[in-house]
Amino acid sequence: MTDALKRLSDEGVAIWLDDLSRKRITSGNLAELIDQQHVVGVTTNPSIFQKAISGGDGYSVQLEDLAARKLTVEEALRMITTADVRDAADILRPVYDASEHRDGRVSIEVDPRLAHNTKATIAEAKQLAWLVDRPNTLIKIPATKAGLPAIADVTGRGISVNVTLIFSLERYREVMDAYLTGLEKAKSSGLDLSEIHSVASFFVSRVDTEIDKRLEKIGTDEAKALKGKAAVANARLAYQAYEEVFSSDRWLELEKAGANKQRPLWASTGVKDPAYPADLYVYELVAPNTVNTMPEATMEAVAQADRIGGDQVRGTYEQARAELDALEAVGVSYDDVVKVLEDEGVEKFEAAWNELLDSTKAELERLAPSEA
Repeated sequence: MTDALKRLSDEGVAIWLDDLSRKRITSGNLAELIDQQHVVGVTTNPSIFQKAISGGDGYSVQLEDLAARKLTVEEALRMITTADVRDAADILRPVYDASEHRDGRVSIEVDPRLAHNTKATIAEAKQLAWLVDRPNTLIKIPATKAGLPAIADVTGRGISVNVTLIFSLERYREVMDAYLTGLEKAKSSGLDLSEIHSVASFFVSRVDTEIDKRLEKIGTDEAKALKGKAAVANARLAYQAYEEVFSSDRWLELEKAGANKQRPLWASTGVKDPAYPADLYVYELVAPNTVNTMPEATMEAVAQADRIGGDQVRGTYEQARAELDALEAVGVSYDDVVKVLEDEGVEKFEAAWNELLDSTKAELERLAPSEA
């Protein structure tokens, strides 16, 4: 089951697991995926932690200790999540060292309730970097308007960032600009640019889910013929933007100083519509110097389909632009779609985080020692 995944790696696509739980860590499953399935990184988000911790496997002892110390639920939750990220980072440390610090990375997200608060996001990012205290950590910051200056500020402090929840091409260019601004600040502060890394998480499947729903509502044959094309087209045009920005004079000056390119990361790559091939958002987005973060089921689908073979992105830009233009022609507003998706993305992560806070609070109260 590893040949297709090896070919994917050989094409310049870093395979990151879009999942983490204490059971994966303690059972040896994460180490096995690294060893056998070419996994070289891990991403987390509030929904992933909500599923893992609510599932309960392996957290009871720590929860009991936290309850005894009477920590607030927010403090307890950060102790739990940073412990998982720290342990995963240690397991991936050999990959980090062998890849000259490009991979072997584990991402942890700032509190999603802070997505529209620049100052608080910066403070939380600094705190998370300190709490995890591993060089192969990426701090995830959402690509909201308030997130952009936070990305520049945190990067300028030498903290490596995973920018998340990117849906639009315009916002993606703003994200790359924020990264370059941060590198320029870091350079002026005398920091070692070679030690600052970043990925930009461009979400894929949710674009098709939203647009397909609108196309189905329009209902014409012309509209239905466009189903399942928008997400890949959008991501391919994002890669075109990446190539433009990271060949600019501004970038070349930073590259001379040792800076690393901010790699595009394809996120949300598990298909939502069973009518589509399960490996759709991996196979169609093979391109050099990218990351694809996927659930384990998607990795298995890629291995079983076994059709990885060459760059599928460069040379497709004209077709991708035509496909997005065709959507506008049938009445689907790209600008409205990406705004809805960004708003929903933040709301979903915030809801998952609130649910996790509630369930953690209930556990802490249940395990709290008697006052008697």
